[in-house]
Amino acid sequence: MSEIKKADLKSMDVPDDKLRQLKQVFPEVFTEGLKVDPDKLMLILGENLDTGRERFGMNWPGKADCFKIIQAPSIATLVPAKDESVNFDSTENLFIEGDNLEVLKLLQKSYYGKIKMIYIDPPYNTGSDFIYPDDYAENLDTYLKYTGQMDDEGRRFSTNTEDSGRFHTKWLNMMYPRLYLARNLLREDGIIFISIGDGEFSHLRKMCDEIFGEENALDVVTRVSKLTSNKGTHFSPSCDYILSYAKNISNLPEFTDRSAQADEDYVSLFRFEDKRGKYNEVSLYMPSLDLRPNQRYYIECPDGSKVIPPAGKVFRWTEETFKKNLSDNRVVFKKTKTSPLLDQKGKQANWNVYTKLYLNERLEKGLRPNTLFDNKSFTNSCGSKALIKLGIDFPFSKPFELIAHLMSISGVGKDDCVLDFFAGSATTGHAVLETNHQDNIGRKFICVQLPELLDEENRKDNFKTIADIGKERLRKIIKNLQGAGSQGSLLNDNALGFKVFKLSKSNFKIWEGDVDAQKEIVEKQLLMHVDHINPKSSQEDILCELLLKAGFELTTKIEKVLMTGKTVYSIEGGLMLICLEKELTKEVIKAMAEKNPSRVICLDQGFAGNDQLKTNAVQIMKSKGVEDFRTV
Repeated sequence: MSEIKKADLKSMDVPDDKLRQLKQVFPEVFTEGLKVDPDKLMLILGENLDTGRERFGMNWPGKADCFKIIQAPSIATLVPAKDESVNFDSTENLFIEGDNLEVLKLLQKSYYGKIKMIYIDPPYNTGSDFIYPDDYAENLDTYLKYTGQMDDEGRRFSTNTEDSGRFHTKWLNMMYPRLYLARNLLREDGIIFISIGDGEFSHLRKMCDEIFGEENALDVVTRVSKLTSNKGTHFSPSCDYILSYAKNISNLPEFTDRSAQADEDYVSLFRFEDKRGKYNEVSLYMPSLDLRPNQRYYIECPDGSKVIPPAGKVFRWTEETFKKNLSDNRVVFKKTKTSPLLDQKGKQANWNVYTKLYLNERLEKGLRPNTLFDNKSFTNSCGSKALIKLGIDFPFSKPFELIAHLMSISGVGKDDCVLDFFAGSATTGHAVLETNHQDNIGRKFICVQLPELLDEENRKDNFKTIADIGKERLRKIIKNLQGAGSQGSLLNDNALGFKVFKLSKSNFKIWEGDVDAQKEIVEKQLLMHVDHINPKSSQEDILCELLLKAGFELTTKIEKVLMTGKTVYSIEGGLMLICLEKELTKEVIKAMAEKNPSRVICLDQGFAGNDQLKTNAVQIMKSKGVEDFRTV
């Protein structure tokens, strides 16, 4: 067998049963499914092959194309759907219906570095839940065909099975660009939580180490997902995992779990007591601490001698903090023959220094969250029950209590935004609304969900897609919370709501740069772009696209005003003015310039070929200090 050439291996038509036998003996030579890596097989058989320059890292077929996808600009837009929204004009919550790859691209400019927390529950790649395209030429058009927005009914979104031969590759190619783009949206103190099962856990972790940096990895949480299950062959699967990464770990505050109850073993550690209450003694010197400025100094002991950490080591506190706690009776000196500290002569000291750690203060501040989530309210059954309680029958939902807990321990607070671009039934939106109701703090959410068609057996209550379920869930939660009322003013100020936007083709015709450079084809494109706005587009559709392109958020405050008989949109209190009238006048140009905006945008067709009016408009804007005047 060692004489088999690599080319022979590629051309061999080996029966599956023979390949399975080979896999039993040499599992390391197989990539995915029953695909053999010829190089690995030849190496294992003792052949000397030139494998090139070996590098440490994660690689797979199509990874290079992932970067092409990331860099390719979106030619899509988001159009508002007011009739499906709740309190559209006042809410700052978003539900976006569309392919999350295109949506993430559209959000890059407006939401770059603004998201405090991302939670996603992507497909676990179990063989039946993968619906994103793997062909790099299939993007917006594929989505539009899938959702019936184009005439062609070629729905090329499909499930991912091991029979395809590219089982893991397809999943990795789907996830990589989405996570890469998502990282851009995180704040410097932002964090991402990702739920995942056993199948892709190891791959996802390596991928996240690359995208977010191994140094920004926090920990892996094991969540008890099922309490009663007898599935499986050797073990009954009852857990999944939550990977957590920081955008920049040095900017991420400590996590605290204020809901945690101290168990008896923990309480027993606090064996001393004074007028403040029970406390434990913790050494001020810890050898594992890195060398830090202002934390290596002499401390005077009760007998007048002085102690200091060994060379290159430090105390937990700065000298200033130590003196403050000493005066507050929070420092304990103890004589010992095993002190790790040194005296002034560099010999082993006779004293060690401890600090008091009070139980009540620790509980009030909150304990560190455990990496095992075994709370019964975090199980899958609770997620399903929450939907049934709302009158929605949908079995695939994480419990909103889980996401609320993640928000709590990571410090998501007032005006912070939480993004979920695998939103499913909008569990994250539910968690934000419920949490805001409990503490009266205005957090915001952005939920992105593909309008994935439901199977006929799951298509109940007129729900055609998972996105339909998510929107209805949010409506019902809002209705329930409005009925429950609130002690504060927040929930009475129209904070209960969400704007719906849907992914669609740009309102502007896109120049096709890859067409044949034939005279007739180029002339046809030029003629198409004389009138380059979709005649079916409304002013609100065009306005939304312009806001995204200009870097404004989808919740930006917009005022519709009348200037000399023309409609003008005032953005953020007049920071930008947009006029989408198809017949502009010198009077409306002057009226806009008088408002001293930073930027003005008008439709090019509004000048109706009147070059003189357009020239005058530029001059008028400049005379009033408006440097950024443009037409589209």
